[in-house]
Amino acid sequence: MSDRGCVRTNNEDYFLIEPALGLYLVADGMGGAQAGEHASKLAAETVREVIHWGGPPCAGLLREAFEEANRRVFDAASLDPRLEGMGTTLVALLECDERLEIASVGDSRCYEFERGELSLITVDQTLLQEVAAHLRVDPGLLRDHPLRHVLTMAIGTQRRVRIQTHSRLRRPGLQLLLSSDGLHGVIGEDRIVEALASERTLEAKCHYLIEAARQAGGPDNITAVLLKA
Repeated sequence: MSDRGCVRTNNEDYFLIEPALGLYLVADGMGGAQAGEHASKLAAETVREVIHWGGPPCAGLLREAFEEANRRVFDAASLDPRLEGMGTTLVALLECDERLEIASVGDSRCYEFERGELSLITVDQTLLQEVAAHLRVDPGLLRDHPLRHVLTMAIGTQRRVRIQTHSRLRRPGLQLLLSSDGLHGVIGEDRIVEALASERTLEAKCHYLIEAARQAGGPDNITAVLLKA
């Protein structure tokens, strides 16, 4: 589910759910005018295309898809002055037999929830995250810092992109949440745990999370994609 929030007049988030490909992703675009919307959609559709036409699903294929998405968004921004400076975060999960392959760029996240415990799989590529890591400070202490959304990496802003990859074994009952920062940057992990631990349907859980972000002010677009193994 995706919602433009309570402040923005448009929605620059874009998500895909493609069970036939085993592909699930969230992109959070940025850029003036309609550039952010264009970047997130172009990146997401490029990943879908590469996965569709590629070989057997694997971590290498997902990385290849991200690299192609970066190339296309960068080239589009370079060729059209109206799209200059556009980019997007991107987080995706690809089913590869008994493994779940995850890739991310930027600060859209992937969480796993199992036996009542919530864990963050991805690492935000933000200025504050890198400073916190360098200083060995808990990033949670910087949650309200005014520079918390400054990205150090995004799809389409540079010719070369640093892609994070992770792998998880598919386990019965495991839940995985993909989210834009309009969700996890606004509500605390306690609200996420409350939703995922409930007996609600996956759709109802997503609705609950988005409404929680809206009730907290909804300053940004809000997107949640939730899966259960």
